[in-house]
Formats: sequence, structure tokens, C-alpha cells
Amino acid sequence: MSDDRGRSVRTGGGQALRGAMTLLGAGAAAAGATLAYGRFVELNRFHVRRETLAVLPPGARDVRVLHLSDLHMIPGQRRKVDFVRGLAELEPDLVLDTGDNFSHLDALPWLLEALDPLLDLPGAYVPGSNCYFAPQPKNPARYLWLHTSLGTGVGRRREDPAALLPFREMHEAFDARGWLGLVNTTGELVVNGVRIDFSGVDDPHLGYDRHPGFAPRPGRDGDGSVQAAGAPSVRLGVAHAPYLRTLERFARDGAEAVFAGHTHGGQICLPGGRALVSNCDLPPSRAKGVSHDEGIPVQVSAGLGTSRFAPVRLFCPPEAVLVTLTARPSDESAGAGDAASA
Repeated sequence: MSDDRGRSVRTGGGQALRGAMTLLGAGAAAAGATLAYGRFVELNRFHVRRETLAVLPPGARDVRVLHLSDLHMIPGQRRKVDFVRGLAELEPDLVLDTGDNFSHLDALPWLLEALDPLLDLPGAYVPGSNCYFAPQPKNPARYLWLHTSLGTGVGRRREDPAALLPFREMHEAFDARGWLGLVNTTGELVVNGVRIDFSGVDDPHLGYDRHPGFAPRPGRDGDGSVQAAGAPSVRLGVAHAPYLRTLERFARDGAEAVFAGHTHGGQICLPGGRALVSNCDLPPSRAKGVSHDEGIPVQVSAGLGTSRFAPVRLFCPPEAVLVTLTARPSDESAGAGDAASA
């Protein structure tokens, strides 16, 4: 092989190396731009998702439920505060908060400012792990592999007093404004003439959940009560983390719909919003939106925030959810529809 040909080969190898380095640089720049979009744009692209669940008895009036979850409030998040305050303009009949309200030890005043107009409405709440314990620094991609070892979430407790968030003060503020605390207990509200029977659990992700079942229905379950016996009623299960054992237990207890959060909708998703993980044993395809478990609709919120140590969302913008509970069709109207289509 001649020197000229040898020099030609070496020159070609250098060109290939430069091309590879250019491609790597372009890939790194694209990845950086994507992360910057997720951090500075999508993280604050708040929106309202709307759903309808036909779970009320025939003839019942609609009940508009504002579902909030995973605010992960941090001092200084003015855009989030303003968005949440503005949700009162939707005029919901009921507010459900499914936990993880904090991402900072000093966030309580900001949280209460955000929720203030909504605390005037009927409401109920359950806590999540980030109502109790402050988040800690960690690799933001850690959840991509950690989720496979979460199992059922039982026994995932932390008792470090230094990490305790002001959850007692938060609960006292909610209770003082009339919201129902559903921490391993039942509750009842009458909204638009509909009796809503709640069964709520403490956070399944920490293994704190102890299911209380549902209170007997007046005039139906043999308790002898006549209070609100004539009112249409619906049973709602409420939890922070939608572990499968939790959803199955709600279904066995007689829930007619379940509300949960925790998943962040996957937080970092593929284009189109396809979640890679759910941060629990719920299939990632069910990480946000309405799905069904044993025939029961399960509404999972993608939430409004993230841990302050992983402040990025990708193809999964933060959301509040306005769920309209509406009446099931009566047997008579269903039969008439079948006859008309025959």
C-alpha cells in the first residue's frame, strides 16, 4: 500500500470521526433543548382536563368535581398559585385533594393562598407521602428503574423528624374551612341533592392505608336510619396512590368510582403522552385519565407539580381535572334506546 493511499485512508478515518462527533454534539444539543423545554415551558403549562362519569342514580343532578393532586408546592411558585386560585371560576360543586401538597418545608402559606377560594366550597382530602415527609435530593431519572421494585408499597415508611412537613397545620386549616379529612375513615356530603359517601385511606405508597369500607346507606343497608334516605347517593373511594390492592379493595367495598393521584402521569413521557412508569404497580398505560378496575371507573390525575429535586415534565403537562358526575341512564330509557335501534 502506497504512502498516498495510506494517507487517504487515515484522512477518511478522521472525517468519519469528525462526523461521529458532530452527530454526538447534535444529539446532546437536542437532548439539552428537550430538557430545557420540560423544565422551563411544560412544567408551567397548566391546563384543565375534563371528564364525565355516569355513576349517579337515574334522575340525579350533575355534580362537578374538581380533582386536585400532587401540587408539590414550593415557595415562589406564583404561576401555580394563580392557576389554582383561578380554578374557582369553573364553579365546581366539590373539590377533592388527593395529596402530595408540599415539596418544601416552608410551602404551607403558599399552598393555603392557592387553595383559599376553593376552601369555601365543599371538599375532601387524603394525604400523600409528600404531605408528611420532605423530598430529598436524588437522581431525577431514578424512578425509571426504581418503580420495578416498589411492589405493593407496603412498609415504605420514613420516620426522620427532621423531614416532617407541616401536615398537621395543613389538615387543621382544611378542617377549619369545612373540608372532610378521609384518613382511613368514611365521610358524607350532600351536594346538589346527591348524597356522596366517601371511603378514604391514608397513603398506600407508605403502607399507611387501612380501609374503613363504606358507611351503611340509609334505608338500604339495614342500619335503620332515615336521614337522607330519599336522596340519590354515590360511593366514592379516595386515595393518594392507586396501587392495585387499593383499587381492588375499593371495588369489593362497593365503590362506584375512585379518585387518585401520585403517578404524575408518568412525568417524563414519550411523544403523545405515553407514560413509561406509574411509580406504583398500576400499569403505565393507566398513569393518567380514566380507566377501569373490576368495572369501576378510576380517575387518576397527572398532578400539578413535581419534586423540587426533579423539576421537569415532558409530554405530560400539569393538570387539574374537572369531572362531571352524571346520572346513569334509567332501565326504561336504555330499553327504549335498544328498541329504537332494533
